[in-house]
Amino acid sequence: MSGPRVNALFLGNASGVNFSLVLNPIDEETGKMHHSNCSGSRRAGDWNLSVKPGGDVSKVTISLTRNLQLCLPNATDCCTSPLCVVETLQVLACHGPVMLAYLLIQAEIYANSSVTGNVSENATIIPNQAFQPLGSCPCDLTAGACDVRCCCDQECTSDLKELFTGSCFTGVFGGDVNPPFDQLCSSRTMEYTPDWFPFLCVQSSLDNTPFLGYFYHGFISTPRDVSFKIPLQMPLGRLFTGYREGDPIMTEENDYFTIPQQSMAGQCVGNAPVAFLRNFDVRCLTHIASYREGLPHDVRVNSGTGDFIQQNVIYGAITDIDKFITKSESPPTTEVPCKNVTFAEHYEFIWEGKNIKEINVTVFQGNLCDGEILTQRFTVKFVSLNHTNETEPSGNPGYQVGKPLRAANLNASDTFGSLKLWQPALGGLCTSAAYTPVLFGLDSLSGCVLEVGVNEDCNLLRGNVTDKLNSLIQATHIGKRSNSSYSNLNDWVEIIRLDPDNSDTNVSAGNLRGICSDVPANLNIRIIFATVGAVQGIPHQEILAVQISYSTVIWQFQCGLTCENVDFLPITASVQFIKVPAQPPIPLTRFQINYTEFDCDRNDVCWPQLFYPLTQFYTGEPYPQCLAKTLAVTFVALLVAITSSPWFHKVLESSLL
Repeated sequence: MSGPRVNALFLGNASGVNFSLVLNPIDEETGKMHHSNCSGSRRAGDWNLSVKPGGDVSKVTISLTRNLQLCLPNATDCCTSPLCVVETLQVLACHGPVMLAYLLIQAEIYANSSVTGNVSENATIIPNQAFQPLGSCPCDLTAGACDVRCCCDQECTSDLKELFTGSCFTGVFGGDVNPPFDQLCSSRTMEYTPDWFPFLCVQSSLDNTPFLGYFYHGFISTPRDVSFKIPLQMPLGRLFTGYREGDPIMTEENDYFTIPQQSMAGQCVGNAPVAFLRNFDVRCLTHIASYREGLPHDVRVNSGTGDFIQQNVIYGAITDIDKFITKSESPPTTEVPCKNVTFAEHYEFIWEGKNIKEINVTVFQGNLCDGEILTQRFTVKFVSLNHTNETEPSGNPGYQVGKPLRAANLNASDTFGSLKLWQPALGGLCTSAAYTPVLFGLDSLSGCVLEVGVNEDCNLLRGNVTDKLNSLIQATHIGKRSNSSYSNLNDWVEIIRLDPDNSDTNVSAGNLRGICSDVPANLNIRIIFATVGAVQGIPHQEILAVQISYSTVIWQFQCGLTCENVDFLPITASVQFIKVPAQPPIPLTRFQINYTEFDCDRNDVCWPQLFYPLTQFYTGEPYPQCLAKTLAVTFVALLVAITSSPWFHKVLESSLL
């Protein structure tokens, strides 16, 4: 060991085992170990032994109790030489007079540092960091003591430097505060020196170096403790000017308001912060051994104006426990048979502008027993104060990706409409399937299975499937924007329906038993949208058209290993978002069609863009500055062309004669 403390592990039951410490157990003349004595104590010389029992594994710690500082003049209880401690230790584990195990330790410990004199209490005068390096030895961090691996430290004696001569700090931190830089003419440190280097190199002394002011920041900052808390942007009592979309929601203790969410890897993270105006619906798997409670519901949330909101919590009991609990095949892992846990938490944030007005939480609890796997559900929904339905505006007049579509039924007295998809449920049956809204910009495919009998009438089957698919579309119009008004018909686009063909059942398939043709089993929803502008840098996207069509299949009764009178027909619904230009593209000219070598999209060399910096499309720098540079380059080119012509030399010679 080379430090003042070392740890070891004793494997086995430590009850009734006596641990003792022996100092220098080896005879210096013979080199043999002395006879082990189990009646020793846990202290030997300057060493102390402690044991922390832990079942079948016990932690044994041997620590040095003496001072490791080098001696100052007229000082005691210190190290007289850099190599302070050279001793041999033996740790014994005995059960009565019987020795069970022993450990031999060789200790060579050096002194911590060398103090050459008294430390002055006078304030250190720091030179102007903008004009000269801050000290000639930046790694000298401890006043009056030797810093390990800092070879430029004047307080390190030669004996101490021998301990780390080969491991000294390099670069500016190690004391090379004025190293030769690559641009210096006398420096040839670059591996490949260009030919023009002698013409553009710098002739300068090392006192004027690019490393000058390397530690200069222009102000003095007080040190602060590292913390995972987010500092307030305003003094306490006045928060920042509200939340923006995507900002993490803060609590009264200046911490993140966290709810379990799924990571990019698909696993659930228990301390994920909730983002403002970001809805989510996640499910996390857990069992009784790994179950952890989340953030307490008595935590108050910062509204964004300096006020704090208390959560309105409603507790309920789970009735359909089969949707959350599945049996595990693994053996029991805990002694607790059952435990009351949280099955689902539904958060509803009422917001207005940039502030949160109210938080409603619904918590469903139930018993989780050992050997069961729980599928927890956590939902967060932001509802505008002026809109209580699920299609409230998203803050931008145009749609944003991941936000629900705004649907309406303008042919009915109740204009509220919906456009939904199936959500997977237990068994996949259509009768038990849940629904989820269609989200803008996300292509989706969902489905369920329908029970069909072998003697099913084909007309009834087609009608039943059509009704199931039409139940997803409870709307006649879709809003062009997320804030479309029900009173303005121009804010909506009508859904174009392409109904399935009604085939003549007397002609098709000859009324065969267990076969039905032209069954509309697939619903296709195509949504055409375009980007028509931007609001505060966020693209403004509008829906231009919506079309609904059906794809038909031939259903045939399938008989497996055991024939039954019931078969399953899968039906699906797909959503496809198609982006088109906001304006029709400019048609190609005959010149662009015939002379493709001048087409910049098809060739590496683009001659039409030779004067691109002079056009209005170039925004890399201000136009007057770009024009001035171009005129300067043109003038130099003309000057070179004129002076290199033969007639210029003749005129110059004639003028000199």
